Amino acid sequence: MSTTQFPLRSWLFAPGDSERKMEKALAGPADRVILDLEDAVALEAKPQARSMVADFLAANADQRGRIWVRVNPLDGGMTQEDLDAVMPKAPGGIMLPKAEGGHDVERLDTMLTKLEKKHGIEAGSTRVIALVTETAAAMFTTGTYRNAPRLEGMTWGAEDLADALGALGNTDSEGRYRPVFELARSLCLLGAASAGVAPIETIMGDFRDLDGLKARAEQVRRDGFRGMLAIHPAQVEVINAAFTPSEEELAEAREIVSLFEANPGAGAIGWRKGMLDRPHLSRAQQILAQIGE
Repeated sequence: MSTTQFPLRSWLFAPGDSERKMEKALAGPADRVILDLEDAVALEAKPQARSMVADFLAANADQRGRIWVRVNPLDGGMTQEDLDAVMPKAPGGIMLPKAEGGHDVERLDTMLTKLEKKHGIEAGSTRVIALVTETAAAMFTTGTYRNAPRLEGMTWGAEDLADALGALGNTDSEGRYRPVFELARSLCLLGAASAGVAPIETIMGDFRDLDGLKARAEQVRRDGFRGMLAIHPAQVEVINAAFTPSEEELAEAREIVSLFEANPGAGAIGWRKGMLDRPHLSRAQQILAQIGE
């Protein structure tokens, strides 16, 4: 099943060494479930987690497009072991942490291509989302992902970046990201737009603050993000609602598209809210594309 049949709104992490949490994540309304072999799993537990994730994939093959796996970073010496364990069961996609440029996605593509051929999986069907701001070096390469193979989305990370910088925290006294982390968010958004893939907002660590989550998700959607990472099932419905176009938005988008269809040679068209030009048409088409129109 193609991963693109599923929306891109909510991406819920579940630790790969907890069958209960993986089952709970998949049973909920998350658009994508990311089985984590990286940060959520202690080093000594990784071999068991690989086996558990492979078994979970095999048991839920009908949900392939929704089930992705976050592997360990390319520079950590464990990525190949992760892929060797899970690729025979054909996950829908792979999350690549600590990516430092499009060349890392190309390197991952080479690994995936060999394993798809080995296990009879359709070539190129395993998609990729890259975590692109988790190291200082990665901040300088967010514009290098254009034409990166398999890439479906780009997201960013504030916690690992804070660690890389030696920062004591990543937010101010009011809970807003400090400037360098806002820069990371912006670079992710710009890089994804340049690459023509979906920009996905990072996690909100306080999973109990659903009002704050709603406000943040709605704000980043206005900025151009298409979805958001989640660390708790309670966050998923809030994220889904925030990234689903409203009936008013859809009606307006359909009206704009219809106006341009009725005036195919026009560069600008008068409208009840003012003048419309081609960027308005493009935005309307993007909104409708989010629901498959």
